[in-house]
Amino acid sequence: MANIASQKKRNRQNEKRRQRNVAVRSELKTRLKGARAAIAEGSDDAAAKVTQAQKRLAKAGSKGTIHKNQAARRTSRLMKAANKASS
Repeated sequence: MANIASQKKRNRQNEKRRQRNVAVRSELKTRLKGARAAIAEGSDDAAAKVTQAQKRLAKAGSKGTIHKNQAARRTSRLMKAANKASS
């Protein structure tokens, strides 16, 4: 355990960020899972779910929760699946 006040504060901040990032990544997985399921079954709200997943991916990438290239790759794969299913 740290003795220095600034390090104690840094530890508290890191823990808050870690918990936030865990929550964001968990929501991302849920959104992507829902979008892929909607694409697979060809439901009417598939486009809306894909759009919502895209927004979450872009936000997580821009905030640094996940790497920007990872966000781009996941978006690309999601869109590829959506376009394949719609045609």
